[in-house]
Amino acid sequence: MNTNAVLDIGLQALILAAKLSAPVLITALVVGFAISLMQSITQIQEVTLSFVPKAVAVSLALLICGHWMIAESVAFTNQMFEKIPALLGGG
Repeated sequence: MNTNAVLDIGLQALILAAKLSAPVLITALVVGFAISLMQSITQIQEVTLSFVPKAVAVSLALLICGHWMIAESVAFTNQMFEKIPALLGGG
C-alpha cells in the first residue's frame, strides 16, 4: 500500500463527507438566515425562536435526502472493500 493510494482514499472520504453533509448544512444555513432576517425586520431578538424551524427543516432534509445519503455511503464502502486485495498487493 503506497502513499498515493492512502491519499486517494482520504480524498474520496473527504469528498463523500462534504457531499453527505451538504444538504443538512445548506438547509440549516438557509433557514437560519431566513429566521434571522425575519427577526431583524420585526425587531424580535429571541434566540430560541430559530431553533424549532431549523430542527424541522433539518429533519425534512434528512427525510428527503436520507436514502441518497445511505446509498452513497454503501457505494463508497463497497468500493473500499473491492480495493482491499489490490491495496494489499494481491491483485
